[in-house]
Formats: sequence, C-alpha cells, structure tokens
Amino acid sequence: MASEKVSSSTQRGATRREFVQTGVATSLGFGLAALQTPSSRAEIIGANDKVRLAFVGVANRGRQLLTAFKQSPDLKIAVFCDVDAKALALAAEQFGDGSESKATDFRTLYDRDDVDGLVLATPDHWHAYQTIEACKAGKDVYCEKPLSTSIWEGRMMVQAARKYQRVVQVGIHRRSAPLYRRLFDELGLENKIGRVTVARTSHCSNMYPNGIGKAQPTAKPDYLDWELWLGPRPARPYQENIAPYKFRWWGEYCSQIANQGVHFFDMIRWALGEKAPASICAMGGKFAVDDDRTIPDTMAVCYEFASGRLVTFNHFESNGNSIMATDADFRPLGWVEYRGTQGTCYIYDNRYIIKPEKPGQFQSKEPRAKEEVYQLEGPAVQNADATALHAQNFIDCMRSRQRPNTDVEEAHLSTTMSHLANISLAVRQRLEWDAEAERITNCDAANDQLAVEYRKPWELKL
Repeated sequence: MASEKVSSSTQRGATRREFVQTGVATSLGFGLAALQTPSSRAEIIGANDKVRLAFVGVANRGRQLLTAFKQSPDLKIAVFCDVDAKALALAAEQFGDGSESKATDFRTLYDRDDVDGLVLATPDHWHAYQTIEACKAGKDVYCEKPLSTSIWEGRMMVQAARKYQRVVQVGIHRRSAPLYRRLFDELGLENKIGRVTVARTSHCSNMYPNGIGKAQPTAKPDYLDWELWLGPRPARPYQENIAPYKFRWWGEYCSQIANQGVHFFDMIRWALGEKAPASICAMGGKFAVDDDRTIPDTMAVCYEFASGRLVTFNHFESNGNSIMATDADFRPLGWVEYRGTQGTCYIYDNRYIIKPEKPGQFQSKEPRAKEEVYQLEGPAVQNADATALHAQNFIDCMRSRQRPNTDVEEAHLSTTMSHLANISLAVRQRLEWDAEAERITNCDAANDQLAVEYRKPWELKL
C-alpha cells in the first residue's frame, strides 16, 4: 500500500524527484469517478453544435487523423497548428475550407474561446506537456499513442484528466474497432479458446543495412521552428534523420516498442482482463543495422503476470518476415497469437481464426474448441475504419462527458509496459513491478528511469 507521503504528493501532482523516490499509487481515487460537469462550453455542446477542434501536428499521422476526423459530420476544424510551416500550409490546403486559422505555437490555443478540444499528433516527447496544459485550460484532448515517454509523465496525464474532469482519448484506436469489440467484449476470448497462458506478438521490419541513415548536424530549415520542436528535451543542433519522422528511432524522443508495441499490449490486456505485469525481462541491442539510431534493432521481451500468463513481444528491425503462423487464406494469420488450453486464436484487424487444440500426452481425445474463421466483409469492412470510429467516439464523449473507448488510464497502463521493457534492457536485469505503487521493487537504478528530466523553462505541473 502506498505511504501517506506518496498519497499526499500525488494529489497535487508528484514532481519528477518525488515520483522517482517514492512511486505513486495508480488509482488516486480517480479511476472510477464519473466526469463532472464544469461550466466550460465544451461541457454544454448542443446536439446540433459542431465540436471545434485544433489539430496540433499535421504531418504524417496528423494528416491521417485529419482524414479520419473529417468523416464526422459533427466536426469543425478551428485551427491547424505545426512548427513546420510547410506541413502547416499543406494541411490547410488539403483539409481546410478557408475558415480555419493557422498557428505555429500550440501555446496560443489554450485561451481561445473558439477551441473546444485539441487533437495531438505531435512527437511523443510533447504529449504529456500539451495534454496537461490543455486539461488545465478546460480543453478535451485526443492524444496520439504512445501516451508518454515515461511512466511519470503518463501518471501526471491521468491526474490532469481527472482533476480537471476532461475527456482524454488516446489514439490506441483498436478499442473502437468492431472485430475486437465483438470478440473481446461480446463473446469473450477465453470463452472461445479456454484459459490463455501465452500471448505472442511482434513488430518486424527489415531496415538492414542502412536503417535511418547517418547524418551530421546542419543548419535548421527556414520553415521549421527547431527550438520549439525540441521543447523540454536537451538542446542540440538540427539533424535531418531526427525530424520530421525519424525521431522514433531516438530514445530521447520515442522508441519502437512504444510506437508499435503499445497497440499489441493494449489488445492483450483488454482481451485477457489484465492490468499490469508483475515482472519484465528484456534482451537485445543494435546487432546489425548501421545507422544513428539509439534504440535496438533487435529486442525480445517477456512479461509475466501474477494471474499466470506470459506475454512475449519481439521487435525485429534487421529481418522482416512474420513470426506468426500462416496459411493459404491468412498471410499472416494475425498480429497477436493467443494460446489457450482449448484452442489458439490469431487475430488481425478485420479477421480472426481459431484453431482447435489437439489433446496431448495422457489426455482424453474429446474434441476441444471449434475451428472458426470470422471475417468482416462488404459494408462491414467499409464502415470499420477504426481511426474514424475512434475519432467519432471522442467527439461523442465530448458531448456526453462519458469516458472514451481508450481512456487515458488504459493508455497509461499499456504504455507503461513499453517503458518497463526499455528500462529492463537499460539495466540488463529482470524487473519486479508493483503496479499499485508504480515502482520497481528489486532495482533502485531502474527506478531512476521512471521519470524524465525536462529542460527549463518547461515543466509538468497540475
């Protein structure tokens, strides 16, 4: 149980040092509380009113989100915002109607009366600060995954959402996908395949030999505010294989187990009703790809849950063939493999297949699970754009004040699994995790990595 010292500090938002020293309870008394109804306009949006959103970060994933959100009849784009003037102009041309405004500094958005919420597709090291400041300003938030770059940041984001009673949807969009909701929520995966003791998944991409390449620092492009791009991270010269997208291979700003793995971890926790692992062990390194990356090109992680399950995640970027089973109709059979006592389920975004188990040594020969193939077809597939459904769920929750499908707490728990793997790899040790206190119990050096330093004048505070 958390000490009085921990409980007291978390009510006002633990500082980085306090978090590292003491950990923090995950419930905080907020987890099951219903959203209240403050007096901001975002709380009283009428049935016929369009929700006015500012889109912050409008390149790459930002454009994908604009495409998804534009499918909603309930949306009014109020502002396009980006530190890259080229990306800003392109988004306005492609998605605007001329009535929107443009901004290069997100801080100008918080006091605007014509903005009900922010959609954040910024680099990961900005998610925590931008989300917390939006909550403090009375704005709801759609924040892209991964939620944060540290466990401390993620917990602070949950605190902010609860303290200021904001809707915070995180872009782990499969929680809005029809196939997953059918199998996990309506049918129940273990009702289909029995007790699941192992779940396996992977991210594979052959980036050998050059990866993200090698580059020297250069003068920043005239159209990019590099200082604001860096924000709370240490100052450094511009380098072309960091921004705009390749930051995902630099541990200072992201990691691929966070970028890709968080989707899988969330699906596994959801399907199996798990909160957090009890122990984590990661191995790997930069084994083959010759580039500037500061994260592994090869990584294998094993998580053990107190309930008696193993989850394995493989991050392979020097070989790209799938490690999942394949057959003539499913190549590959799935992104996640769930191995149950009665059968194995392979699942992908628009299909799943269940293969029955064969009785093993000394067991009776009665048939076990039924073989099953379920695939979305026709209009069901056309209407199953999970990102668009996720966007609409966010807009709906802005009106209803209900928790969204991927509430910030769920996203924090799933993102934490990614961070724990990176910490285990850094300290080269199996870690024991106290999920209630959010603290590693067997390695003080690992606890030093639960939080991240912010460069002044940037700081997280509630």
